[in-house]
Amino acid sequence: MISEDQIILGIDPGTTIMGFGLINIEKGKMKLIQMHELQLKKYDNHYLKLQQIFARTLSLIEEYHPDQIAIEAPFFGKNVQSMLKLGRAQGVAMAAGLYREVPITEYSPKKIKMAITGNGNATKEQVAKMLQNLLNIKELPKNLDATDGLAAAVCHFFNQGRAEKNTTYTGWQAFVNQNPNKIKSG
Repeated sequence: MISEDQIILGIDPGTTIMGFGLINIEKGKMKLIQMHELQLKKYDNHYLKLQQIFARTLSLIEEYHPDQIAIEAPFFGKNVQSMLKLGRAQGVAMAAGLYREVPITEYSPKKIKMAITGNGNATKEQVAKMLQNLLNIKELPKNLDATDGLAAAVCHFFNQGRAEKNTTYTGWQAFVNQNPNKIKSG
């Protein structure tokens, strides 16, 4: 459950652009702190991109001290290589939050769109316009990855922390306990 006053960091992980947004909740009302994106196109090496995602997520945590992180789960596509890369991007962003012991909640793209617009099949533009109205944003960014990250944070606020089963982790131990099939014993 979301307490009266807190900061929520929303992340839309990606290997080309990672979008993020921060909202402040005061007395049950949302206020935009920041939304932006991390451009990763200039890095040829996938591992360098992952390092940048981890470092940027850590720096956001250190600067803004979020109480919660909401992250968009990768959608299932046909391209397995793209899915793998997106999963890695999400994983390193989650690892940064877990490293700083910030609770993380995953939301599917449909759930985020539904929370913001009332339509799980809404376009990025429709989500961005609704966020613009909700948070009195003067000008939308050119790339909508930043609003996608912001949408994850707003979705978390609207859902008051009610996550889908097994998608909230408060640390490494919680992740291990909820995912025994992902752990290999050596």
